[in-house]
Amino acid sequence: MKIAVAGTGYVGLVAGVCFAEVGHKVVCVDIDESKVKKMKKGISPIFEEGLEDLMKKNYKAARLDYTVDFKSAYRDADAIFIGVGTPEQPDGSANLSHIATAARQIAESVEKDCLVVVKSTVPVGTNDKVEQFIHDFLVNGTKVEVASNPEFLAQGSAVRDTLHAARIIIGTESKWAEKLLKKIYEPFKLPIVSVSRRSAEMIKYASNDYLALKISYMNDIANLCELVGADIQDVAKGMSYDERIGSKFLNAGIGYGGSCFPKDTKALEYLAMQHGYDLKTVSAAIEVNKSQKTLMFKKASKRLITFSSLKVAVLGLTFKPGTDDLREAPSLDNVPLLLEQGADIYAYDPVGEDNFKEKFPEGKIGSGSIKYVKKPQDALKEANVCFIFTEWDQVKSVKPQDYKKLMRTPLLYDGRNIYGVKDMMKAGVEYHSVGRQF
Repeated sequence: MKIAVAGTGYVGLVAGVCFAEVGHKVVCVDIDESKVKKMKKGISPIFEEGLEDLMKKNYKAARLDYTVDFKSAYRDADAIFIGVGTPEQPDGSANLSHIATAARQIAESVEKDCLVVVKSTVPVGTNDKVEQFIHDFLVNGTKVEVASNPEFLAQGSAVRDTLHAARIIIGTESKWAEKLLKKIYEPFKLPIVSVSRRSAEMIKYASNDYLALKISYMNDIANLCELVGADIQDVAKGMSYDERIGSKFLNAGIGYGGSCFPKDTKALEYLAMQHGYDLKTVSAAIEVNKSQKTLMFKKASKRLITFSSLKVAVLGLTFKPGTDDLREAPSLDNVPLLLEQGADIYAYDPVGEDNFKEKFPEGKIGSGSIKYVKKPQDALKEANVCFIFTEWDQVKSVKPQDYKKLMRTPLLYDGRNIYGVKDMMKAGVEYHSVGRQF
């Protein structure tokens, strides 16, 4: 089947590559010509395990191509997937301008009956508006319907999550659209849940926000554990045996980040407010997460008089391991606070360094400074204090005794609970984590 994909970010590019991998003929559309040229060479604009290999394989097999010419891509496509960004606006609502642009381009380009499928995360009711918008600008007398097909991939495992998803959600308003979308996904051999468009849109938000709730709940309990003398990891282990709770998303830390949870919780909260409803649980998750991100900085501030002229090791800059994405990463909240107090930061991240440099160039910044290093050990050497913001394997490989040996003052604030408390005590490291006793 001939498929066009609008957008080559995490959603669009991964979807397009995976559609090609199962045998469809796919063309991905982007407005950036230099980006398109790189993708034709097999260079991915995002860091994602296994993606470049599949890009090269399917491009060579002539099942996958990239273009800036949306008219030729959309003209005779059987289905057009919209996978563009819906960034958060200042009031928490979703910015749908990229969706509107893609919809109008589609309306003015299609010359045969086709199904337009929105994979982007959009507020409930958006697909109805997209369909009307396309019909308003339709040039040729073709049949165009819109379906909802939200993605559930996690950054760092996006390819695997797409090819081996737990389920595929499709939201349609006609048997024709349902049948066509099922045919597209037939080669994946995965369970398909077919619902209405609005239900599909809500499933996406409800799923992501539930996971965000789970994370914030555990972080809230972790903070209480510290006050009452309990250990959050013991608590999480005990909870995990209950099938009603499960074992996923029980790790306490310094909050969630990335492109989905922060944006989607605020978007659902905004949607509820627009309908006169106070979504108390989601609002609480947002508030807990906001406070949790700077938990380690607050702890260190109580312990130290000042960060001025101190060498501060920062291990991990991305919001999670396995990705170069910085969106809503705790490092973005903490690094400015440290710089304001005059810290000399030595930062390490195996893949996020270049993206972070765009926001914080190496050198003097305000009262402090930042330098990027190639190994965690380089950041730790003669450091007065260390913060762990991302649980990369390269960070996990640093042994407790290394902190004692390398640091001027072995003072560690672990926002991801990487190490055992007893191991750190035995190594002679002053160790502060989340929800556990030192």
